[in-house]
Amino acid sequence: MKAIRLQATGQLQLCEIEKPAPGPGDLLVRVEACGICGTDRHIFHGEFPSKPPVTLGHEFAGIVETVGAGVTDFRSGMRVTGDPNISCGGCEECRRGRVNLCRKLQAIGIHRDGGFAEYVCMPESQAFALPTDIDPLHGAFCEPLACCIHGVDLAGLKTGSSAVVLGGGVIGLLTIQLARLAGATRIVLVTRSAEKRRLAESLGATATADPGDGDIIARIIAEDGLLPGGADVVFECAGVAETMQQAPRLARRGGTAVILGVMPQGATIEIEPFDLLFREVALISSFVNPFTHARAADLIASGRIKVGPLISRRIGLEEAPEAITNPARGGEIRVLVVPDGK
Repeated sequence: MKAIRLQATGQLQLCEIEKPAPGPGDLLVRVEACGICGTDRHIFHGEFPSKPPVTLGHEFAGIVETVGAGVTDFRSGMRVTGDPNISCGGCEECRRGRVNLCRKLQAIGIHRDGGFAEYVCMPESQAFALPTDIDPLHGAFCEPLACCIHGVDLAGLKTGSSAVVLGGGVIGLLTIQLARLAGATRIVLVTRSAEKRRLAESLGATATADPGDGDIIARIIAEDGLLPGGADVVFECAGVAETMQQAPRLARRGGTAVILGVMPQGATIEIEPFDLLFREVALISSFVNPFTHARAADLIASGRIKVGPLISRRIGLEEAPEAITNPARGGEIRVLVVPDGK
C-alpha cells in the first residue's frame, strides 16, 4: 500500500510498504480521510517528539476492512474514528485516571504507523463508531475536537461566561462552537484572517478582532472594549509566542487562561508572575484528549458541531508530502488527505 513515511527529521516521502494485518484485538481500517495538523509539521521539523521511521497522520477515520481475533464490538464495513493516544494502563498516571499523561504514551501517527496511508491498524479500544450516513470526511475532525473538549472541560466554562479565543485555525473554530454549547454568551475570536473572522461569526463568535489593528489587549479589556476587564476564560489556540503571552493578560481578575496551541519543543516565552499572582489568574495547559473522543464523535455525528466549513481542500497521498512540509496556505483551515482520491 501507499503511505507517507517520516524516515528521519526533515525527510518525508510517499512510499510503497506492506499492507498491515490486524493482530489480536486490532482493527484494519481503510482510511477515508486524515487531517494535516500543525503537529505533523512540528514532527517533520523535529520540534515535537516522534519515533521515525513512521507513517504520520493522527486525525483519521475510515471503514473497518477486517478485524483481528477477539474483537467483539466492531465488524467489517463499520465506519470508525480512531483515538490515536494509547496509554499503558499500568503506570502511576494511568492508575490516577490521567491517561493523557501516561509515562509510556504511544500515539498512532507519531510513535506508531498512522493514517496518511491507504490502511491503518489500531486496537479495538481506540476505535469509536460513526454513523454510516455521515460525510466520511467529517470523521477526521473527531481527534482535534476531542482535544478541544478537554480544554473546555479544564476551563470550567459556565453558562453566561465570556471567552476569548486566540487563533482562527481548526482548534480555535472548534473551541468557539464548544464555548457556545457550554453556554458562553460573549465569545471573541482574535485572528488576522478576515475570512476566518467571518466564518467564526457564523459559528458562534459574538465579536472578532484583528490583532493587526493596534493594541489587541486594550481593545478587548478596556472600559469601552469588547470585554471590559477581560474574559472569564481565554483559550490560546494559535501556538505562537505572541498569543501565549497575551492569553493571561486577556483574562479578568480571577479568570483562567487555557493553552491548547502547540509551540515547538524548547521554545520559551516571557510571563509576568506578579501579574498572575496579583490578579489570581489561573494558567492551565491542556494536553490531548483523555476520555473525550467518544463525546467528540457523538457531537460530530449529531451535527451539533459544524466541521464542513472547516475543510479548505482535499488532496491525495501524492500531494501530501508537499502540504505537510510547507506552511499552510493563507486562509487555510484544515487540509484533508483522502487516500483513494475520491
